[in-house]
Amino acid sequence: MTALQYCLCTPPGDTWPAGRPILSVTTRRYIRPARTDDFPFRLAREDGLALEKLKNYRPTEKEPFMNDRQRDYFRAKLLAWKDEILRESKITLQTLQEENVNHPDLADRASSETDRAIELRARDRQRKLISKIDAALQRIEDNTYGYCEETGEPISLKRLEARPIATLSVEAQERHEKREKVYRDE
Repeated sequence: MTALQYCLCTPPGDTWPAGRPILSVTTRRYIRPARTDDFPFRLAREDGLALEKLKNYRPTEKEPFMNDRQRDYFRAKLLAWKDEILRESKITLQTLQEENVNHPDLADRASSETDRAIELRARDRQRKLISKIDAALQRIEDNTYGYCEETGEPISLKRLEARPIATLSVEAQERHEKREKVYRDE
């Protein structure tokens, strides 16, 4: 099994035989093992809130920002997103292993290799996204989730709904993108 195949079929925090957890296929960076969390059980206990109620819950501006209910909502959303990415990665790996056919026609072989490369590139991007999801989950635990890293102001709930891994408010993100564009143009 290659490192790439191992990365596509194992969740973050698992280790390559060398014993260090893998973060990315393209770089030799590592992360600490994923925390074990009793989230579903803790969530059901807190405030008498059942998981079924949380599924129908939507954060509003009327309630206190990043209260326990909102943190639980975003934690569940992030965990579901992470599970979906991992499930899709396993399906991709199975498909790539089953599809390992040597096409006699050069055009068919080139097309198949291009499709494989595109799929692997997409999966690699999603693997990198998992580290951002893990960072957001850590911020939830640290009670810093939902606050702009640059200004310290609360990030709007609409932005967090659309991009739960956001670390900057809309205004700070716009300033960041403008600075990035200026430096890129020079």
